[in-house]
Amino acid sequence: MTVTVTLPERTQTIVAPRASAGGEKPSLIGLNRDDLGAALRDKGVPEKQIKMRVAQIWNWLYVRGVSDFDHMANVSKDMREMLKTHFTIARPEIVEEQVSNDGTRKWLLRFPPRGAGRPVEVESVYIPEEGRGTLCISSQVGCTLTCSFCHTGTQKLVRNLTAEEILSQLLLARDRLGDFPDRDTPVGAMVPSSDRKITNIVMMGMGEPLYNFEEVKTALLIASDGEGLSLSRRRITLSTSGVVPEIYRTGEEIGVMLAISLHAVRDELRDMLVPINKKYPLKELIEACRNYPGVSNARRITFEYVMLKDVNDSLEDAKGLIQLLKGVPAKINLIPFNPWPGTNYQCSDWAQIEKFADFINSAGFASPIRTPRGRDILAACGQLKSESERMRKTERLAFEAMMIANHGEDDD
Repeated sequence: MTVTVTLPERTQTIVAPRASAGGEKPSLIGLNRDDLGAALRDKGVPEKQIKMRVAQIWNWLYVRGVSDFDHMANVSKDMREMLKTHFTIARPEIVEEQVSNDGTRKWLLRFPPRGAGRPVEVESVYIPEEGRGTLCISSQVGCTLTCSFCHTGTQKLVRNLTAEEILSQLLLARDRLGDFPDRDTPVGAMVPSSDRKITNIVMMGMGEPLYNFEEVKTALLIASDGEGLSLSRRRITLSTSGVVPEIYRTGEEIGVMLAISLHAVRDELRDMLVPINKKYPLKELIEACRNYPGVSNARRITFEYVMLKDVNDSLEDAKGLIQLLKGVPAKINLIPFNPWPGTNYQCSDWAQIEKFADFINSAGFASPIRTPRGRDILAACGQLKSESERMRKTERLAFEAMMIANHGEDDD
């Protein structure tokens, strides 16, 4: 059974982290400490108070998860009034919330236009698993990559998301899951990771995160900050289709786990399945993976491989995969293809998927077969798509979704 919850529209304006041409208030969400301090300084907060005020606001935003300045109990009334006058910390509008029969949750979120011409929508997906909970976050509205098996790729790119919009997906999910501590928790208290409903996040929703590098970097550094949301970087995974020049920067400047949307072991096939391969072919991609900062047997790269019947699922393909990844600390996630209306691909037969997995396992690679999740609400891998471009509500509900589970470490 699928449960769809449609929420009433909010009355407050959802705004950008920077003042826009439309005059909306800038958001404090998504600003690093230096930028937060600069924003307060610009509004007349005395220099001697900046460090203390930044610490207070940071704690309320990212430890307690407040979305209303009036809830900042240890901030003076005058200060709260100034913040309300000049800034916002509002969450995005929830257009719809869906709950799958397997516990997967999907939110359709609406953000202001910010140059896109009209409000835009993205989807975030939460997958509960034994011992962990994984949140899939989008980085763009639409996508430029046009991977032939991916429904998300059929929606053209509308715009990049800001660091605020990326981070807000995590904050809103924690709100909806009751994953922030009690508001009476003393200032400075940390959230025990063992009690969290969201333990892992993956940048695998709509868009190619490495084509929005700076905003993704800012958001993930805030998410992993030890005095706030405090997610271990080993529990954060960034998935790319292979933007080779930014892969090394990801390891050096963000330091999170890496996943590669591989899906083929021959350039001619990957050119068709993942067209970015024409620009960055397999040899360059695998070399970048070998040189990824921090990669080791304890910090393996995940290679995602969608199983397409009679396309990439032969034992010859399995042999090629083993050869391609030789010497790379790797885990291979085998993904049963999730059909979507209009696709020309079929999922490999289950017996063939198991043969493929057994062959790879025997060569020493971990190759779990991912259990499809959220199919009944189109929240499974490769299915995400929003209404932002052109789709009517009924069409969007038939076409939404995407999520990848089992990424990142189980232990900090």
